Amino acid sequence: MSLQLISIYLMPIIMINGVLFDMDGVLLDSEEFITRAGILMFKEKGFDVKKSDFKPFTGMGENRFLGGVAEKYGIPFDLEKDKARAYAIYEQISHGKLKPLPGVREFIDRCRLKKLKLAVATSADEVKMKINLRETGLSEKLFDVLVNGLEVQHKKPHPEIYMLAANRLGLDPVNCLVAEDAISGLKAAKAAGCKCLAITSSFSVADFAGADWIVKDLSEAPEACLSW
Repeated sequence: MSLQLISIYLMPIIMINGVLFDMDGVLLDSEEFITRAGILMFKEKGFDVKKSDFKPFTGMGENRFLGGVAEKYGIPFDLEKDKARAYAIYEQISHGKLKPLPGVREFIDRCRLKKLKLAVATSADEVKMKINLRETGLSEKLFDVLVNGLEVQHKKPHPEIYMLAANRLGLDPVNCLVAEDAISGLKAAKAAGCKCLAITSSFSVADFAGADWIVKDLSEAPEACLSW
C-alpha cells in the first residue's frame, strides 16, 4: 500500500455537517429586556414579580418563561393576550439596544468557510425571533433554516426542536453541533444526539456537566467544536 493511500486511510472522518443555534444568550443577550417586559406586563395586571422569579424558566420559551411565573403566584394568565402584550413591551424597550454577542459574526463566518449548514432553533415565538434578528442586524439569510417555538409541540428540555431543525437541514442530529446557553437546551441537545457547545451567559460552568465544550461566548469557541 502506498504512503498516499495510508495517509488517506488515517485521515479523520469529519462528522459535523451543521450547527444549530439557540438564540437568546447565544446570538444575543435579550434576557434583561424580556424579563423587564414580563415584570411590566404583570405590573399592568396588578401584580409585582421579581427578576429572580423568571430564572428557573430560562430557555423554555415565553409560554413557560411567563406562564411559570404566573403559576408561582397564582396570577390569572391569558397565554395569547398576555404574551402578546409582553412582546409589545419587549419590542419597545429593546429597540436600538440589542446587538450580537462577542464572536457571533466571526463564528458564523467560520462555519460558512467549512460549508456547514446553519439553523436558528429558538424556543421563542416567531415574533420575538424576528425582532431579535432585525434589531441585531443578523439577516435571516445568514441561516439555512429558522425554527421557532410555535413550530414544536414539546419545549426544551425535550429534543423536538433540535430534531426538527436538523431534519429541515437534511441532516442527522448526530452530525450537528448545538450552541446553547441554558440547562434545558443542553438536555435537549444531548437527547437529540447532538454535540453541545455550552455558553455561560446565563448559567455557570458547573451547571453544564455533560456539555462537550464550555465557553464564555462564541469568540472563545475552539476549533475542535467545528472539526470533529
